[in-house]
Amino acid sequence: MSPHPPLTDDLGFLLSRASGVVARSASKALAPLGLRVRSYSVLALVVEHRGIAQRRLAALVGLDPSQIVALVDELQDRGLVVRAADPQDRRNKLVTATEDGVRLHGEARDRVAERSDRHFAGFPAERTRELREALQHIAFPAEEG
Repeated sequence: MSPHPPLTDDLGFLLSRASGVVARSASKALAPLGLRVRSYSVLALVVEHRGIAQRRLAALVGLDPSQIVALVDELQDRGLVVRAADPQDRRNKLVTATEDGVRLHGEARDRVAERSDRHFAGFPAERTRELREALQHIAFPAEEG
């Protein structure tokens, strides 16, 4: 018998596998809206923050800034967001949602929530809360500095 647990007991593997399952499900829900998980995530953060710097978006989503530029370009081309110079620091660009962006975000959020609810159906509310907190702890460790 191996001294190591099987891969299906490995937390990293399970997190990655579960993430893929949930992301594919969300992508199917978002496809009719012309969104993918990454573009939805960017739009959601822009709506939630009511204007956010592209650098901050990159940090929150966990993508390279060049990837964020491409995603924001795509959303801007669709009229869902606009860029403007940050009045606090004109070197930064703030991304803000348009009315169409806010509307589409609401519809997308509902579609994603419906899919998410299916994945967690049958989980006790306390267990879901604990899972959410554990994942937040991993995904967003205490800010440096």
